Amino acid sequence: MHVSQSTPCNCLALRQAARHVSQFYDQALAPFGLRATQFSILGRLQHSGPWTIQALAAKLVLDRTTLGRAIRPLERDGLVAMQADPGDRRVRALRITPAGAKLYAEALQGWQMAQERFEAAMGEAESAALRSTLKSVASRAF
Repeated sequence: MHVSQSTPCNCLALRQAARHVSQFYDQALAPFGLRATQFSILGRLQHSGPWTIQALAAKLVLDRTTLGRAIRPLERDGLVAMQADPGDRRVRALRITPAGAKLYAEALQGWQMAQERFEAAMGEAESAALRSTLKSVASRAF
């Protein structure tokens, strides 16, 4: 099958939208020294951690290499730390540190501002519908 310039590409449209929104959230989180992915990692660890790298990568729908690149500066700055699982010392899990929890709480301001600006531009109902559609896309096997 030949794909012409006029054939809409779902992948391209999603990637462009994702880059656009990621850049917008990155700008809102920059004053806190975080990127959107790092903020998401801290949030997941704060609310339901610790997590193994493999489980966290699956939950965030990231490959392990991408997750590793995002974690390195967080670990270097003492915001997250690896710890042995008390039940199985062979398993290591990532946890948020007190410094990471403090930064996450502060960065929530930047995230909240981005959320409000996004919803003001898109509308509350359309934003909710978009999140629902994207969750559906992320949960399907193609």
